[in-house]
Amino acid sequence: MSDANKHLMELARRVADAYAALPETCAIIVMGSVAEGHADHFSDLDMAVYYGDVPSEDALAAARTAAGGSERNWFVGDRESGRFAESFRIDGIECQVAQATIEAWERDMAVVLEVREVGSPLQKALSGTLTALPLYGDELVRGWKAKAVDYPDALARAMVEKYLNVFPVWTMPERFLERDATLWLHQILVEAEQNLLGVLAGVNRLYYTTFQFKRQDAFVAQMRIAPPDLSSRLKGLLVAEPAAAIGQLQELVRQVVEIVEGEMPGVDTAGIRRQLGFRVQPWAAVNG
Repeated sequence: MSDANKHLMELARRVADAYAALPETCAIIVMGSVAEGHADHFSDLDMAVYYGDVPSEDALAAARTAAGGSERNWFVGDRESGRFAESFRIDGIECQVAQATIEAWERDMAVVLEVREVGSPLQKALSGTLTALPLYGDELVRGWKAKAVDYPDALARAMVEKYLNVFPVWTMPERFLERDATLWLHQILVEAEQNLLGVLAGVNRLYYTTFQFKRQDAFVAQMRIAPPDLSSRLKGLLVAEPAAAIGQLQELVRQVVEIVEGEMPGVDTAGIRRQLGFRVQPWAAVNG
């Protein structure tokens, strides 16, 4: 563990002690790069605090003060809904503390695990729960981890069906190569990469959201099933010459479709299969 990681873990324990003193507090976790052990001197401190009932504003201010924190940098969410977050600084380090009642958090978990809102940024929170370190309320945190690790088959299929949708730029490459459409092409490439990652996340039972997606190499490394050299190929698409990028994307889509057909034969891939084999032809004027 780096010196930066050790320092942030010590700070996390100080913040946890301050919030644990509130009588409403039931559990506290540290998440993100600190919990995963790869924080550096640019890292924020990401934590979550869970309550039986939402503390008063005065109590929250007292907890920030006890931790040595500044006034709030920002506040988002709604206290009435039982779900909000605040940011403050301690010794120049930004501390972002997500806060929720147990009822609100378990309702949020159900949005993904039961309702299967596959595009929800809450998937980021569930992923963070799996790698989080409990600092208070270990039993509650262990229960949430057990729920999160049991990735439903129905959610996996819903992920694949939502994200198996890539704009077939390879069917009309001339429209992009000859029309000064570099920006549009790169938009398509980024969206295609995000969707392919979403498909493979479903196949591999991984929580995924395009919201603030980062640490791509580590995410792809978790995949048991994926095209070879996936992460480097995705990065390469964004720096390749346009014609090469279009061809590489088509091949990557073909490989992902084959994975889906092998792992989830019930998913309809006929539409994207037709696109893989299609090429738009230029029209010709008809005389007379």
